[in-house]
Amino acid sequence: MSWLEALGWGDDFARAFAALDEPELVPARVLVGHAGLCHVVCEQGDLLADFAGRLRIKDQGILLPVVGDWVAISPRGGEGRATVHHVLPRRSRFSRKVAGEHIEEQVVAANIDTVFLVSGLDGDHNPRRLERFLTLVRESGAEPVVLLNKADLCDVVPLRRAEAEAVLLGVPLFVIEAKRGLGLEVLEPWLQPGRTVALLGSSGVGKSTLANRLLGVERQKTRDVRESDDRGRHTTSARELLRLPSGAMLIDTPGMRELQLWDADSGLTETFSELDAFAAGCRFRDCSHEAEPGCAVRAAVESGALPAARLASWARLRKELQSLADRQDAYSRRQAERRWIPIHKSLRKAPKKRG
Repeated sequence: MSWLEALGWGDDFARAFAALDEPELVPARVLVGHAGLCHVVCEQGDLLADFAGRLRIKDQGILLPVVGDWVAISPRGGEGRATVHHVLPRRSRFSRKVAGEHIEEQVVAANIDTVFLVSGLDGDHNPRRLERFLTLVRESGAEPVVLLNKADLCDVVPLRRAEAEAVLLGVPLFVIEAKRGLGLEVLEPWLQPGRTVALLGSSGVGKSTLANRLLGVERQKTRDVRESDDRGRHTTSARELLRLPSGAMLIDTPGMRELQLWDADSGLTETFSELDAFAAGCRFRDCSHEAEPGCAVRAAVESGALPAARLASWARLRKELQSLADRQDAYSRRQAERRWIPIHKSLRKAPKKRG
């Protein structure tokens, strides 16, 4: 296996890089992203890279690199520096709406093969939250694997596992105890050389503890959860691509205090795929499963074939996505109007032609 393949390089990236037809550039992968800079690894080693001017013009649709991206760079001699000129098309990407009121997309990480979705069994376990995370993971294009952590702190593990399986619909699910390294051998198929995995989950579920176990060293800081609510403040403050002893690559994302969906229609459909099966029997093709006559989905709930909680959760996430879409449209209109303001002002000030 070449050094490129060991970092996750594949035929799709090779074709995209060859299509650039810029012989002076070399491929590299982003290890850590900063404001205006990133650390990359290439054949020459680890380099600190800045961005070419074309990458800084966000409003022209040119993407800035994030952790996990493959990029085309020009190394600068023996300086240990480089410049990023292109971001190669992403095989997968994990996106969310930025925190707060801004209607913008935040790409958290790219080119992830598998996401380990971690849920704590010490009070954090919540099937509705699993549905939300699963929707995001499926939208990213990565494969989800669910890990129920802290099995030693739960007296009803079989019940919690059954609750999770009821909403995962065949997604691989494992019960582990990261603190003592128990049950982690089941993850080996996803930790092969050249594979990239990411950890995702709420604060305090044990992501950093799991990362340390996979790394074999205490690289990521950990902090005990609060006894009052079984939650903890996130201890990972940056997204970083780490190399595991197995040869796989690991991205440990910060705990997400404000997780909001972003353009996740297909992820929602896949997460709630059983609703589509029932919806095929609805009288109206555009049935919202709320009050329309002849709704087969509501009939499935009434008969017990579909849990009411599943339909309610789907409806909440669907309304959230629709609300976001409406806000995106309004935001786009405001931005367009603002671009026309200086043009209108200049036209009003322009001298009028006589006669």
